[in-house]
Amino acid sequence: MDKMGIHFNVWIVLLSFVLAATVTYSALNLISQVSRSTGKIRRLWLISGACVLGCGIWAIHYVGIMASRFPAEVNYVPGGMSAMKIAAKIHYDSWIQAVAVTLLLVSSYIGLLMFHKFKECAGFQRWKLYSALFIGISVAGLHYTSVRASHFEYNNLLVSKPFIAETDIVLLIGVSLVALLMLAVSAGAVFLDRHVLERMAYQDPLTELPNRHGLERYFKDEFFGSRSGAVFIVDLDRFKSINDTLGHDIGDMLLQEVAVRLIRSVGDKGEIFRLGGDEFLIALPDCTLEGAQEEAGHIMHELKKFYPIQGNELYVTASVGISMTPLHGTDRSALMKAADTALYTSKDSGKNKCSVFDLEANRHQLRRMSLEKDLRKALARSEFMVVYQPKWDSYMNVTVGLEALLRWRHPEHGIISPAEFIPIAEETGLIVPITYWMLHDVCSQNRFWHKEEIASVPVSINMSARMFEDGSLYDVVAEALTCSELEPHFLELEITESIAMHNMKETVAQLSRLRMLGVRVSLDDFGTGFSSLGNLDEIPVNTLKIDQVFIRNSKMHSKKAIISNIIAIATHLNMEVVAEGVETPEQIELLKSLGCRVMQGYYYGRPMPVHELGEWFIANTAAS
Repeated sequence: MDKMGIHFNVWIVLLSFVLAATVTYSALNLISQVSRSTGKIRRLWLISGACVLGCGIWAIHYVGIMASRFPAEVNYVPGGMSAMKIAAKIHYDSWIQAVAVTLLLVSSYIGLLMFHKFKECAGFQRWKLYSALFIGISVAGLHYTSVRASHFEYNNLLVSKPFIAETDIVLLIGVSLVALLMLAVSAGAVFLDRHVLERMAYQDPLTELPNRHGLERYFKDEFFGSRSGAVFIVDLDRFKSINDTLGHDIGDMLLQEVAVRLIRSVGDKGEIFRLGGDEFLIALPDCTLEGAQEEAGHIMHELKKFYPIQGNELYVTASVGISMTPLHGTDRSALMKAADTALYTSKDSGKNKCSVFDLEANRHQLRRMSLEKDLRKALARSEFMVVYQPKWDSYMNVTVGLEALLRWRHPEHGIISPAEFIPIAEETGLIVPITYWMLHDVCSQNRFWHKEEIASVPVSINMSARMFEDGSLYDVVAEALTCSELEPHFLELEITESIAMHNMKETVAQLSRLRMLGVRVSLDDFGTGFSSLGNLDEIPVNTLKIDQVFIRNSKMHSKKAIISNIIAIATHLNMEVVAEGVETPEQIELLKSLGCRVMQGYYYGRPMPVHELGEWFIANTAAS
């Protein structure tokens, strides 16, 4: 028996090291996509990377065998390591094998340690190359070290010839097929990424504009390369009504047309993204504030032109919010937040407007958002209270009614003005449950005053337009009266002119049922809205309230004439009149001379909480 080692073909050895580094780099390139993906796409990248790396290691092993010159004939059958047939016994040097494994572990650790430096980079990156070299060299090096540590014990009689050419060809064909498979997987994954997955991940399917993911990538890679730039958030006005009336299919077609007009308007000056719904973002690098305002005006002009869609001639306007970099922020989040705040200002000031972010508007928006959040919890936390302002009969010198007014005792900010929180409650719909609570509270309080013989007058409550939307106002009022055992004529509902004129037929129907129940109705702030005098006699109203704007300027001849005419109209329609905002004896005398006897204002009493109102009743009853 003789012992011999294995010799190597240097050129093939070098080829195997190059192959190892190339395979590892390809696998890392695929795996680096994982952190940028989610769900099934994430698993696809992992499987692709594992397939390339696994096949690559197999190919490296057999290229290493091709580089080896065995002292005996070697034959192969399809399979793995056990498929090698050799007429010899193999012995291994344990210490060299241990060193080889140690070097493999160290090199692989160093290679993987570099991974965090390029894990989000899909393209070329030098740290990715370094990592591939470390891992590739360690894998190929393990093979050659292990083979070099092998010794063959063979019998001369069994060895007829060395490693034969036919074996090289078999291995070459196998390795070539595996290499082709790796290339196919890598090329397929790259094609899928570029033409399918990227489109799915970064493009809005409806408008074919870049979506939020595309927006993040654009800001990260491109936008902040310029000295200054503008960010627009464009939101369509009244888009919801089009969706609700004509359907979502028409709404989608409208969004597609809007996208086309935005692309045509912006051109190559910037990029357009769809944020979702009817909201778009436009990024204009290298843009001044004056240029941004001019561009916004051009966009708004283009968008408000009519849209011929499926036989419909649609009209929409757009509101725009603008932020500038670096003035309003130096990152995507800050710029979008600033533009969104400016957009809210445009919406809040009447829509179809363009606003540039400013710090005061931001403070206002932040406070509003904070109040809205706290308002949702205020009812459950019993933070609301009702105050009452007297209505005084100037002829009889007695209280003839009270107006219930809502107040919010905020735990941190104290008393919040109704002018600040009522619009928020209206917009969010929170005014409905708040009004339900107020109806029950006021009716119960009024019934208590009757029982205790403190007062026996009707109390009025302001109604929101939201209370008329679902047609349940009658049931809500009837329930509050039943629970409190209050007689209906001691409750008065105050509505504004805008409520009376909006969906007038339905509003009149609901008010008529309440009038038949015995509940009183008054028309608040008369003369300041948009009511038609031709329809006034059709509205079931007991009382007209003259707005304080006329009383405050009652010295003016024009205002005095308006007051006189309102009183005359009420008299001819058999309605009562209440003058609001009365503060001076001169105003009282003028109103009395014009025929108005019931007045309300600071002269007679400020809005008071329940405990103060009891004392006020006692004092004014004694005085009268």
